Amino acid sequence: MRLLLVEDDPMLGDAVQRILRLESFAVDWVQDAEEAGLALNSLSYDLVLLDLKLPGGKSGLDILSDLRRRKDATPVIILTARDAVSDRIAGLDSGADDYLVKPFDPDELAARIRALLRRRDGRVEPVITFGPLTLNPATHELWCHEKAIKLSQREFSIITHLLERPGATVSREQLEERLYGWDEEVESNAIEVHIHNLRKKIGQNLIRTVRGIGYQVVDKT
Repeated sequence: MRLLLVEDDPMLGDAVQRILRLESFAVDWVQDAEEAGLALNSLSYDLVLLDLKLPGGKSGLDILSDLRRRKDATPVIILTARDAVSDRIAGLDSGADDYLVKPFDPDELAARIRALLRRRDGRVEPVITFGPLTLNPATHELWCHEKAIKLSQREFSIITHLLERPGATVSREQLEERLYGWDEEVESNAIEVHIHNLRKKIGQNLIRTVRGIGYQVVDKT
């Protein structure tokens, strides 16, 4: 999943980005409203983490209002030091999906992100089951035919993205967008290598190549 982090504090921004990448999220980090606007206008994100107080003329609430004004339903979590009830109300009524006050626990932030992504995808259960595969995004565990499978972070991200869209074909470009932030180098055959390694671990028949289009997870029980 690809997230946009809008945070002007260098230490906090770097820490949040590193933490979320360990959770297998791709994270693009910007530090002001202008950079945020450019990112949101040029790329598609699964979720936005938004500070309210930003340098320059626009605030986080301005960014949020712009998003909702153009009918962009991307989930937004506000991350801010403002803890007054009136600030929470203003943030949520402006279109935020969640509001988290600094300092926050990294595990709680990751859990709130997972909850919003489940809601976006119309899922109720935190665990995803499809055919012989069972995946727990919270614990980074995958089982195939009830056998635990050890995955790298990239492999886990790919199988998660495919299992969230069972039967749908996902292109290599879409996988790259969801796996890599803009400051991460991507080898030309990286996705093919990760898919090859996944098939070695879960079986050749569970991930189908749709020639010229991409990949899909299929139920081969």
